[in-house]
Amino acid sequence: MARIVVLGAGFAGLWAAIGAARMREMIGDAGRDIEIRLIDRNPYHNIRVRNYEVDLSEVALPLSQLLDPIGVAHGIGEIEAVDPGRRLISLVTRNGEETLSYDRLVLALGSEVMRPDIPGLAEHAFDVDTYAAALRLEGHLISLGRSAPSPGRSTVVVVGAGFTGIEVAAEMPERLMRAGVTGSRRIILVDHNPTIGATIGAEARPVIATALSSLDVETRLGVRVASVEASGVRLNSGEFIQAQTVIWCAGMRASRLTENFPGARDRLGRLLVDPFMRLADLPGIFAAGDVASSVVDGLHPTVMSCQFARPMGRFAGHNVVADLVGQPLLPLRIDWYVTVLDLGSWGALYTEGWDREVRTTGEAAKATKQIINRKRIYPPLSGSKDDLFAAAAPTVQAPPPTYGTQRR
Repeated sequence: MARIVVLGAGFAGLWAAIGAARMREMIGDAGRDIEIRLIDRNPYHNIRVRNYEVDLSEVALPLSQLLDPIGVAHGIGEIEAVDPGRRLISLVTRNGEETLSYDRLVLALGSEVMRPDIPGLAEHAFDVDTYAAALRLEGHLISLGRSAPSPGRSTVVVVGAGFTGIEVAAEMPERLMRAGVTGSRRIILVDHNPTIGATIGAEARPVIATALSSLDVETRLGVRVASVEASGVRLNSGEFIQAQTVIWCAGMRASRLTENFPGARDRLGRLLVDPFMRLADLPGIFAAGDVASSVVDGLHPTVMSCQFARPMGRFAGHNVVADLVGQPLLPLRIDWYVTVLDLGSWGALYTEGWDREVRTTGEAAKATKQIINRKRIYPPLSGSKDDLFAAAAPTVQAPPPTYGTQRR
């Protein structure tokens, strides 16, 4: 019996597992002695890109619903280390420390928000990096809505004006209203860069600025957080902002377990993989999603997003089985790139290309964003093996639809 282990149940890991099961069935008798096992710290697949939203009721999907119908074993464990030379995984489960062997491995442990050593950050700040963290923030906002007015109760400071921070800040007016947080609400977006959305593109930034202004989101730019306290945030400019809610969204980094593997990495700690999702000089090991960087169009490396993680996972899953049984591997090529940034009740921003040319804004872009967040990135929930396998085919979806040409 040969064993394929997939580490991580995010967008890349889930689709790698389903893609591997699809390929195992396609090869018929040759696949009967292949076991596919997925390990994650949680028993669910988190639609992570929705963790900033008001409604979290549909962002955690049980793995049993998705993997049991296709014969993929799954377990809960915290991965401690991987020994690629001995092909062993060290993990901690509810039964204690365990060791799991593999014949082929798909590393898909994703990324985590960077938490620098800032006084008070670990104790007092929230984030939306995981489903558990998003629930913690939601519970906190609800508790504020039930409490008596007090200094900083209605003020939220969001640190990091990249994609996640902008979406968190833009959604916050509605979240505070839904939570019943009354009084003079303030949302303040803090970033060390001199502009909002420094990496999002020159054409997009004025749209973002207009949206945030209409939502009454304040900004503090060109400054850093010096400390976080229970009562607020102190900036290196000397300003102290009274706030009972501080949300940290300042940058992502690949899982530190990538350090278990030799080879080149990029500045985000991602392992470099070839078009087949293989690690160089490490036979039998594939990587996909936020732990991996692959040049997918001959020029541009992937970015940390479900737009790339999902196809990377599908191709990694197909190829890991093909590699095991000696069949040809399929290269991943993606010739298009879009971004769709949620801007709360103002709408959204839709850009195309690596230069991020603005195509639609406002309600038109919001319609596209909702299609992506609520339908496009979801696996089939029918429990049908055929539906799951059809969705896991090693192909690349067409770009999401656009609606009209509205631009505010």
